Amino acid sequence: MPRGRYSLHDPHDRTPLGEEHFHCAPGPSGWRYVAQTTGPTGDHSGSVDLAVDDLGRPIRLELHAASWRVRGAAVDGVTWVRTDPTGSHATEGSVPAHAFTGTSPAFLVATARLLRLTPGSPATRVRLVAFTDPVLAPRTVDQSWALLDSEAHTTDNGPLIVDAYQVNALDTGEQHTVHIAGDVVLSAPGIELEELETPPSVFP
Repeated sequence: MPRGRYSLHDPHDRTPLGEEHFHCAPGPSGWRYVAQTTGPTGDHSGSVDLAVDDLGRPIRLELHAASWRVRGAAVDGVTWVRTDPTGSHATEGSVPAHAFTGTSPAFLVATARLLRLTPGSPATRVRLVAFTDPVLAPRTVDQSWALLDSEAHTTDNGPLIVDAYQVNALDTGEQHTVHIAGDVVLSAPGIELEELETPPSVFP
């Protein structure tokens, strides 16, 4: 069960946004990621709980940030309920999208798992619902993903396969590279892996 810590920052000016302390593991029905987030001052700022099935579809999502809460799952596309800080109003949403995304590295692993790309294959378009901090406002985004290469790195625990993905935002044309090993993000815009206590899990 990988356990560690990511640091998060603004990908444009590198302003620190806080940290995400996580653990994750594949299970009999898919993969689960649980994390607690802290702000730049170290204060608790929220949490992430994401479970996906064997095909990478989100079967449960729960996000907390700034007293806002979102619960969602893949139902006729993706469906969610967003609750305001007072708890007196809840709004429901449903979009014909493939999955969710957001600032957490968990969403990058989940999207890669969903797409199951092979090196050299054409880029695949995916529609996602993004929940943006700090109020978890939903926004539908279209991206294209391509697996550039998979490279084996020698470690004390055996070879570590690192996948390099090219991700394009189709609305802005912005392009970036994401490096993932198993169920751990090694690097991505705005994300740095600072600590990892155990090696990444290998998906079957």
